[in-house]
Amino acid sequence: MLRNYFRLAIRHLLRDKLHSVLNITGLAVGMATVLLIGGWIANECSYEKYNPNYDNIARVDVTYTVNGRTNPTSSTPLPLADELRSRYGNSFTRISRSWWIQDRVLAYDDRQLKQKGNFMEPDGPAILALTMLKGSPTGLSDATAVFLSASAAKALFGDADPMGKIITIDTKMTASVRGIYKDLPGNTQFSDIHFIGSWELFKNTHGFVRGAVNNWGWDIEELFVQLAPNVEATQLSAKLRNSIMDHLTNGGDAAGYHPQVILNPMSRWHLYSAFTNDNNTQGLIQFVWLFGTIGAIVLLLACINFTNLSTARSERRAKEVGIRKTIGSGRGRLILQFFGEALLMSLFSFAVAIVLVLLVRPLFDALAGKHIGIQWSNPWLWVAAAGFCLLTSLLAGGYPAIYLSSFRPVTVFANTFKTGRIAANFRRMLVVLQFAISVVLIIGTIVVFRQISYAKDRPVGYDRQGLVSVLIKDPAAIRKLPALREELIHAGAVVDATTSDAAATEYGDFFAGYTWPQKDPSIVGEFATVAVTPGYGRTIGWTLTKGRDFNDNFSSDSFSIVVNESAVKFMGLKNPLGVKVGYWNGHQYTIIGVVKDILAESPYEPPMRSVFMPPFNNDPDYIWFLVRMKPGRTVSAALDRIGAVFKSVLPATPFDYQFVDEEYGKKFGTEQRIGGLAATFALLALFISGLGIFGMASYMAERRTKEIGIRKVLGATVIQIWRLLSKEFIVLVGLSFVIAMPIAWHIMHQWLQRYPYHSEIP
Repeated sequence: MLRNYFRLAIRHLLRDKLHSVLNITGLAVGMATVLLIGGWIANECSYEKYNPNYDNIARVDVTYTVNGRTNPTSSTPLPLADELRSRYGNSFTRISRSWWIQDRVLAYDDRQLKQKGNFMEPDGPAILALTMLKGSPTGLSDATAVFLSASAAKALFGDADPMGKIITIDTKMTASVRGIYKDLPGNTQFSDIHFIGSWELFKNTHGFVRGAVNNWGWDIEELFVQLAPNVEATQLSAKLRNSIMDHLTNGGDAAGYHPQVILNPMSRWHLYSAFTNDNNTQGLIQFVWLFGTIGAIVLLLACINFTNLSTARSERRAKEVGIRKTIGSGRGRLILQFFGEALLMSLFSFAVAIVLVLLVRPLFDALAGKHIGIQWSNPWLWVAAAGFCLLTSLLAGGYPAIYLSSFRPVTVFANTFKTGRIAANFRRMLVVLQFAISVVLIIGTIVVFRQISYAKDRPVGYDRQGLVSVLIKDPAAIRKLPALREELIHAGAVVDATTSDAAATEYGDFFAGYTWPQKDPSIVGEFATVAVTPGYGRTIGWTLTKGRDFNDNFSSDSFSIVVNESAVKFMGLKNPLGVKVGYWNGHQYTIIGVVKDILAESPYEPPMRSVFMPPFNNDPDYIWFLVRMKPGRTVSAALDRIGAVFKSVLPATPFDYQFVDEEYGKKFGTEQRIGGLAATFALLALFISGLGIFGMASYMAERRTKEIGIRKVLGATVIQIWRLLSKEFIVLVGLSFVIAMPIAWHIMHQWLQRYPYHSEIP
């Protein structure tokens, strides 16, 4: 019986080739979309699961409530680690301070290698579950130790044994290689770590770290913990809540932040980022749900095509159903047969979908910004694929099977059988649903790209074009930067050059403790603070609205500041020039100038209130060197000239430059990827809907062949015939627009509210 059903199914597929091609193409595209989105979702949900202690690892986060606004941060004060060890040691099996993952230059003999890495306490490697290829996981207990990833060791030492070799890190730290670990997988936030140095090594070579050991008001590190067995993170988090606040007894601005300690489980690091009532509830998880929903919708559209085409061509199967029922076939067997045809169609479509996935995956990877690996050898994948095909055949073939098996032999053989009005209206409803969904996706895509364009056109307060930055970490090189600036200007390589302690696309550190006349005691005087040299404004091209810029010739400028318009508004100053502003270090600074707001970080957020002041740290650990390229030269020629002068003054420092406009452009990466993916899926939805319309139109034209012939004999033109055949579909598509537009407006209006700076939907 099953063999007979299979033969009948193959025969029907071959008999109506156009119908079969349309159905298989639509289902294949829908299935391929689901496979790609499913692979992306699986990748996003697999982050950090390489770690066997995944359920017990947490990062210590802190939420601050400043001037009525609550913000989370993963920065913690250095004394907190010792507090956890002394007061709550039984609740943890491991605790490790960690510095931030940063680019650094590793050097051995005459070889230099730029790699990302960090510095951790001895428990760090065990918390990260490193697979040690050489050395002991506890090797970081040595104050001069460093671990290298296998790829970094290969790049730096080749085939030689790296163990015990002495390397330098950023020219200022000397370390001994005490371990080699297997490179971490791509689905972890630590995937880029290619070296881990001892925390003691970092502390001993950085004075600001030693100075912050007992400072509860300065958050500068990350803190990772592994919970003891049977310890519940939420309950322990409640106990730790005031661990910082209890030590801020001076009543100053630091206490005004109302810091609350929270344990952030590893399971929520990647998909969740925003806290609400101590629960991180938003983040990438929204896009997981969004694209999962879109994938299901695209597959649903393909299933609608199958349903529409199958029921529309029901008259062709009516005699077959009548004969089979007359000779004794029950309705159950007919349903099984038609469902089997749908299952066979789904299997063929799935095979085509796999081919499509293999062909377009490189393009999808580029669009998604990551490699989406599909484990074809995993048996569970094929179990899921079988269930997927079964579900698709149920969605696509369930209604046609029930509908076709309901035909009555009497009406079929009496030539009185006609497809019912209910079935025709149902098909029209599905067509409207298809196009309404497609229109919603298209409108959503347009709104996303309009929002990106709107933010890109936003004034940033300075000139990004031709601005180049270099991060300098060598103290000896930092001391030579004034000489480098003079050489560059003398050589005619740049218009101007300057230094700051923050990148041009970042606000730098946020400091509290600012005071000014008539300051409201209920608010915290917190400002983004950037230490700059006098040429900073000329180099970046900021716009003064009041007062003047810093001047090398004015000795009084050592205690002068320039503020932005948002800072003036926050302080409530009508005449800011000459106002004395107190700083946390005890000095008084005079406002000499006001500049237009500079947009340094998120292009979708309001500009931060900012203070620009002369450097107060004579021995910084790093500095940003900014140069304005001279116009009229090609970029390559200008960079060659700058690089030559740079090398002559700082021969030991690599000329590792960044274009400020490119760094700013990276801030749109997430929205651009969302827009690209949404546009792709919207086009696929429209393509599938178009296939359905084409199939329906071709079937209607085939049914009305005689009518068309008679009308042409009577003088009807091609335009009139086209109007006759397309009138119904135009009405249905128009109705789809009417239904879709308010739905799309509501959804995208809600999405835009996530951004304080956003475009408006017409």
